[in-house]
Amino acid sequence: MAELRKHPLTNDWIMIASHRQNRPQMPKDYCPFCPGSGKVPDNYDVYKYDNDFPALSTNPPQPDPVANEFFETAPAYGKCEVILYSPEHTTTLPELPAEHIRKLVDLWVQRYEEIGKDENIKYVFIFENRGEVVGVTMPHPHGQIYGYSFIPKKLELVLENSRKFREEKSKCIFCEMLEQELKFDKRIIFKNEHFTVFLPFFSEYPYGIYIISNRHVSNIAGFNDEERNALAETLKAATGTLDSLFDMKFPYMMCMYNEPVNSEKCSDYFHFHIAFYPPMRSADKIKFNASSETGAWAHCNPTCPEEKAEELRKAYNRFLNKKS
Repeated sequence: MAELRKHPLTNDWIMIASHRQNRPQMPKDYCPFCPGSGKVPDNYDVYKYDNDFPALSTNPPQPDPVANEFFETAPAYGKCEVILYSPEHTTTLPELPAEHIRKLVDLWVQRYEEIGKDENIKYVFIFENRGEVVGVTMPHPHGQIYGYSFIPKKLELVLENSRKFREEKSKCIFCEMLEQELKFDKRIIFKNEHFTVFLPFFSEYPYGIYIISNRHVSNIAGFNDEERNALAETLKAATGTLDSLFDMKFPYMMCMYNEPVNSEKCSDYFHFHIAFYPPMRSADKIKFNASSETGAWAHCNPTCPEEKAEELRKAYNRFLNKKS
């Protein structure tokens, strides 16, 4: 079964993908993403791989006959891709040279633009899940891209709030947020000519850093050559900072936010950014999303962002020292 079901209380779509339960358990010494597997080229740097068990597809089956006048279903139309970061089985993002990550940035741009050509796709979501704590079963370094036929509710809320702010203040809410963070300075982790990395004033997670472009750009395809290089350097340093916190491969969910595609134009009020949602609150303690976070969407951060930002700045300096 693969279909969309409308949540009548939130007006959001839920992906029902029971067929994903049948994913086979991989043999212990086999990885489909490694050269020689027969699944990928024998030689590649970065690579787009169509998900073998997609929750969304461009040729979805018809939904089961369970809808009625109240409950609504729709075909699970969309795209699910895996983005392989490297042919090396254990080399993760912060361990890759910035020149290699630049190739990844270019692949993200290419896929964002290509998936967006399908007029049925409304949002292209680029993300990475890292670590067993967030449910990763395939350790080979990779991210994913989902092309949704709808704009997910969280993005819908962000877009609506951003639009209202633009109408009322005649400026971009993200640009204002960046300006305020730079002015306060204590939550800034590091910055360069093109990007700023900070722990937001409102951080939901102890180490939930943001990367935001200093120039107002609404999607990753809008970056020039120099900015793409800078994004690669920034991603390496940001993930390296997280790894340097406790000298471990730090688990996280990395979510890249671009403006929607094939929808109302919002480039004047949406601003490219990346948010990290790391589940750890210390080296050996997990920050669980419990009832308040899950049931009410009312997040509770058990730490002080200004104090954690200081920890992150020290971790960033340790990362720089390792590089040198």
